[in-house]
Amino acid sequence: MLVQVNHFAFRSIVALNFAGLAPEKRRKENVAERTRAGFFLVILMAASVFSAFLSPSSMPQVPSPPHVSPPPEKRVDINHASIEELLKIPGMTRTWADRIVRFRPYHTKQDLLDQGVVNNEVYNRIKDYIIAHREKQ
Repeated sequence: MLVQVNHFAFRSIVALNFAGLAPEKRRKENVAERTRAGFFLVILMAASVFSAFLSPSSMPQVPSPPHVSPPPEKRVDINHASIEELLKIPGMTRTWADRIVRFRPYHTKQDLLDQGVVNNEVYNRIKDYIIAHREKQ
């Protein structure tokens, strides 16, 4: 189907290029235009063939590792944890830990996103390992 669309596009390009030329100019331009249009068609066809082979549905699916979240008592409280405790969270860097400490207190762990403390990528990495308690434990 994609090849048919590309062939139609090729025919349209050629028709548009030659529509405004007089017959004697068409003969002179014919070879150069056909060469350019043919090259364009080859590129389009090659792209359609390669895109069929490289589509995500044809790629082998690698199973993701099972996601294991820690039990609630093992989660780190973002309102009371030190930077060193925050650094034990998988995916946490010192910069993000410093920002979490600097912008305390938090009512919920969602406040990290709402207040712009961390971005979505970091939040998705750490959300299962943190909790926000308001009172001191």
